Amino acid sequence: MKAFSALILASLLLVGCASTEIAPIPGSITYSGQPKTKLTLSPIGSTFSHDFYDGTRVVEETYQIQPDRSLKIVRREYRAIFPD
Repeated sequence: MKAFSALILASLLLVGCASTEIAPIPGSITYSGQPKTKLTLSPIGSTFSHDFYDGTRVVEETYQIQPDRSLKIVRREYRAIFPD
């Protein structure tokens, strides 16, 4: 019974991690919705980065082009403006 409970708990944690999406923040390309222009010449699945300033630090986001040509944020990293 303990093994079954552990298996269910592990599968629930795995599903929770897999469905985590990074929400856009002010400065993100997709903050006000998807861009009106589509990246039609870029291959599906390709990625690109976008850097912006959020007021206290630099934010670097990596986007991936989806099959419907929409953009998905796949990574966000915060950096200090003046590194030590």
